[in-house]
Amino acid sequence: MRIRFEYFSLLLPVALTGCGVSTNATPIAPVVATISIQGSVHGGNTPLVGAHIYLLAANTTGYGQPSVSLLSASVTGASDSVGAYVTSDASGNYSIASGFSCSSTTQVYLYAQGGNAGAGINSGTGMLAALGSCPASGGTVPENFEINEVSTVATAYAIAGFASDATHVSSSGTPLAVTDVANAFANTVNLYAPGTGVQITTTPAGNGTVPNKVINTLADILAACIESSGPSSTPCTKLFSNAQSLTGTAPTDTASAAINIAHNPGVNIAALFGLATANTPFGPSLATAPNDFTMGINFTGAGLNGPYAAAIDAQGNAWFTNLGNNSISKLSPLGAPLTSAQGNTNGTPLGPVGIAFDLSGNAWVVGAVTSSLTKYDPSGALLSPVIGYSGGGLAAPQALASDGLNNIWVANYRNSVSKFSSGGTAISPATGYQGGGILGAVAIAVDSSGAAWVANTNGSPNSVTKLTSAGQPVSPLNGFTGGGINNPFSIAIDSGGNAWVANYGSDSVAKLTTSGTPVSPSTGFTGGGLSMPFSIAIDGGGNAWIANSGIFSVTELANDGSPLSPATGFRGGTINGPNAVTVDGSGNVWIANSNDISVTELVGAAVPVVTPLAAGVSNNKLGSRP
Repeated sequence: MRIRFEYFSLLLPVALTGCGVSTNATPIAPVVATISIQGSVHGGNTPLVGAHIYLLAANTTGYGQPSVSLLSASVTGASDSVGAYVTSDASGNYSIASGFSCSSTTQVYLYAQGGNAGAGINSGTGMLAALGSCPASGGTVPENFEINEVSTVATAYAIAGFASDATHVSSSGTPLAVTDVANAFANTVNLYAPGTGVQITTTPAGNGTVPNKVINTLADILAACIESSGPSSTPCTKLFSNAQSLTGTAPTDTASAAINIAHNPGVNIAALFGLATANTPFGPSLATAPNDFTMGINFTGAGLNGPYAAAIDAQGNAWFTNLGNNSISKLSPLGAPLTSAQGNTNGTPLGPVGIAFDLSGNAWVVGAVTSSLTKYDPSGALLSPVIGYSGGGLAAPQALASDGLNNIWVANYRNSVSKFSSGGTAISPATGYQGGGILGAVAIAVDSSGAAWVANTNGSPNSVTKLTSAGQPVSPLNGFTGGGINNPFSIAIDSGGNAWVANYGSDSVAKLTTSGTPVSPSTGFTGGGLSMPFSIAIDGGGNAWIANSGIFSVTELANDGSPLSPATGFRGGTINGPNAVTVDGSGNVWIANSNDISVTELVGAAVPVVTPLAAGVSNNKLGSRP
């Protein structure tokens, strides 16, 4: 068992927080393209003849809206309900003339529909390829842009957080959402080579291991339908019936089926895998059915060494504290190293067990050994004294969180909570805030009212404490104890102000209302692979993501507590001793693998959420989409 104890032997997960977000987008004037886009489209290894090729852009007027067509029928000579299109020729080639317009923040993709891959015209064919930022405004497009099943899988997973189907890719128009959508589109290059349509084994930055066999297997599943006689064929009917949307709607084309699989990566695995074994134009592929179809990339470098706590900043960068070398690692939204091979060790406290961002984008780290609090600017430069901040009852700190006023709250294993101003001045008394059941505090989260919620591992029974923004106890003398709370190791808040608690001692999760009333049963929510849950995070759909230290997996629970992951949890990538889990603004799930020198990203597995968490607190957007 991985047990926490005072002064670094007993270490616990982290509450994640961070920087502000504007809700006002500034319109950017469109630019007319002076380049053309060309390439080829294939179904399996066969040219797709007569396919309609659309140039679409992500809509920024709200979630669930239709994608925007960038082409004009006056130029292409043809259009339908989706938009204007060009048609692939007898060799599968296509060409889109210059003259379309889009802005520099527009995210663009190609959608190929219909066509003949050899068995007749197949209206069930749908394929995707992300171009990314508008090529009219400085974006680049390969000379030959291949559209095939591999490009479809890569695009579907990367943009899954913003796509309801192949022709509905959208978000709000906030600056944060614009950044997050751009990061999602850019992530496709971590899965395949756009110019050739071939999966890759290593990310372009050189430090990520790509699940190429998973990509090829999913491509083979799509190819079975695309190379068939049409949507009523056995491969298509099996695909569409086993790749339904979250609401139970069957897709009508293979691109939407791929998006649905990304949304439901633990559903109907055997049936879907059976389609791949019948048609294998892509390889190497999986020899046996996987546990699930999550798309896990494992990243190393940047000083990662026993990563323990995690947080996402407003730009989508992923930050981790490392217990193995007392450092901080920073990865770009694409997982590229942004710190040295040794990590950032400038003033890093010993036993860095928690990290959070304030509204100014500064990172705060607590050290369990030194009982200190360190502050870094967004680039990682040290802002606090080398020895860090102390006082305010700071003693054996285990986790921290930022509120909507740039204050930092710290859970202390020595039965107290500390609070600091943005300048590092202690606000709490010398003994810290006490009462309300605080005993062995190991995790903390702040809700949108500014109240702090604390997980307590000592006392009988174990409990959760709630403090007002002034540090006054709201919970009873023994804390809140219902809903199955048992050795709680992590805590998170959803959009309704409910507190979610990962119970390491009972393989369960508890849920409490804002008043502390249990929502979960007396045994807590169970299932979905929960096994010694160590960390918890809430995504933009209100779903809970939990890192399991027992069976090395990640569990997803719906907001009502029902399991969305399989009985063994999700196991994409190489999850190894997961200590922390967090969700970024593009819908990727990041996992700290404490047993080695890596982190795992599950691409597009979650609903995008406002990051950092302090922005969610400040704007009443916790557990909400950007």
